[in-house]
Amino acid sequence: MTQESGGFAALELHPSIVAAVIATGYEEPSAIQQQSIPIILAGHDMIGQAQTGTGKTAAFALPILHRIDPSKREPQALILAPTRELALQVATAFETYAKQMPGVNVVAVYGGAPMGPQLKAIRNGAQIVVATPGRLCDHLRRDEKVLATVNHLVLDEADEMLKLGFMDDLEVIFDAMPETRQTVLFSATLPASIRAIAERHLRDPKHVKIQSKTQTVSAIEQAYLLVHADQKVPAVLRLLEVEEFDALIAFVRTKQATLDLASALEAKGYKAAALNGDIAQNQRERVIDSLKDGRLDIVVATDVAARGLDVPRITHVFNVDMPYDPESYVHRIGRTGRAGREGRALLLVTPRERRMLQVIERVTGQKVAEVRLPNAQAVLDARIKKLTNSLAPLVADAEASHGELLDRLTADIGCTPRALAAALLSKATNGQALDLATVERDQPLVPTAAPRERTGERSGERHERRAPMPLGEGRVRCRTALGARDGIAAKNLLGAILNEGGLVRETIGRIQVRDSFSLVELPEDGLDRLLAKLKDTRVAGKQLKLRRYRED
Repeated sequence: MTQESGGFAALELHPSIVAAVIATGYEEPSAIQQQSIPIILAGHDMIGQAQTGTGKTAAFALPILHRIDPSKREPQALILAPTRELALQVATAFETYAKQMPGVNVVAVYGGAPMGPQLKAIRNGAQIVVATPGRLCDHLRRDEKVLATVNHLVLDEADEMLKLGFMDDLEVIFDAMPETRQTVLFSATLPASIRAIAERHLRDPKHVKIQSKTQTVSAIEQAYLLVHADQKVPAVLRLLEVEEFDALIAFVRTKQATLDLASALEAKGYKAAALNGDIAQNQRERVIDSLKDGRLDIVVATDVAARGLDVPRITHVFNVDMPYDPESYVHRIGRTGRAGREGRALLLVTPRERRMLQVIERVTGQKVAEVRLPNAQAVLDARIKKLTNSLAPLVADAEASHGELLDRLTADIGCTPRALAAALLSKATNGQALDLATVERDQPLVPTAAPRERTGERSGERHERRAPMPLGEGRVRCRTALGARDGIAAKNLLGAILNEGGLVRETIGRIQVRDSFSLVELPEDGLDRLLAKLKDTRVAGKQLKLRRYRED
């Protein structure tokens, strides 16, 4: 039996949904999926007791998508989540599984974002609404009929919603929905409060309980690095400078990302190649063979393209993009540490992905240590060590075999042996910087994400104290309240300032994007006129509001 005729297809899901699931790299349904999907497809109410990380999102997303009517431009399914982070995660999962279902739209509804666009998306016919209870109640106060057409309701992590005090909001939401709806409730635990909800609002529910298996990856050293999304490639390049690896696989989410990162690595002299679903089987085999025999050292791959990849010389796994769930993480890092060998796995985490990191730690039963980006001194030490290791084996016999040539060259050139050795080193290293001042100047700026803010102290102020950056001559630092959590990247700020301010690129200095704010170096001459010009400028739909930054 083939994967397509068994696995998810055996659950009688629509072929387009099965195709989308297989494209993400999943081959067989998990225990919670095997038991829940048939129940939800049959239209029964259900109580699912399962931990995060068991695959429960797909357990309700796949059958709900199967039952959605794309031709009806109205909300048909509501998924309630306790936090903004989980709501975004679930919405992303629905979008992934619906990629091959034209006409199906998903909207995430949560606090901290403008209400207008959210309500507009609902009224424009998004069939899937993923919401936090508090913000959804805000919308119900504006339009009490917003849920009138919903016939599928999922409460995800119901116990967490009650811990966060959403009980009253849930009752408001239940009252605003048709009584004939299908209701599915997932909870890690079933305290009396959850049972009371089930008794009042679920009709003869089926019960599914899954025991979470603790997955261990003890042979693999794990670490994570907090970094903003637009700085991932520079961060990878910096890490590779100091990591001593034999072969490495870097995981990303999209086909385009495999090409972009592989190209950036090749430009820096690494033997790298992309591996994605568009690559023909014979080419895929050549890439894997090249990784095995040392013609390649780095492969940048998507989850689906890396299926079945088993290369013993892989010492490192870089999770450049966060996996969709803990099982994928375990499968990814399991590419290293094979046959009793040690392995190392590094995970790049953006500020919005901290929650998934916590889930991974809980499911694997292991703490993932935080690391910092290596500084210029560490990069310099690593470069010199690599050079030392490459030259050391050659020194023993070099004088006997090339001593006469050395004497002739120094005589012909008219230089000292020291000067000739320095020239040969420069040639051998392709002019690579091997002094601290040059390394500091050439290293790309990679602003790592700041830790969570503490009460009474701004994260940006702590970051400035931890890593002060000198201002360029004739420039002044300005601050905007827009940051990475607003979806802002340095290029967005640069483009807006250039377009609206009438400046040229050379007049703008460093742009530092933090989690909750950004800093921009602007010319001091004429600053007040420039800020007046930029007064009404908007970036990503929000006002820029640049102000001179006072540094204490």
